[in-house]
Amino acid sequence: MRTSLSSSYSVRQAAWILGVAPSAVSRSIRLGTLRTVGRHGRRVVPASVLVKLLGEPLENSPGARHDD
Repeated sequence: MRTSLSSSYSVRQAAWILGVAPSAVSRSIRLGTLRTVGRHGRRVVPASVLVKLLGEPLENSPGARHDD
């Protein structure tokens, strides 16, 4: 199955990915602790910012368990 990965996410999408309320993402943006970029007249969260917040993907982490 192929999934489409975006290079940026809306506040609501970023909140879902991070497992927090959209208001928490909005607050972080207002405080300047979450970087956004302008896309088509609106502010979005770059995927690279979310990756940094979440850390390495599980399958690439050194301690990840692999079922072979």
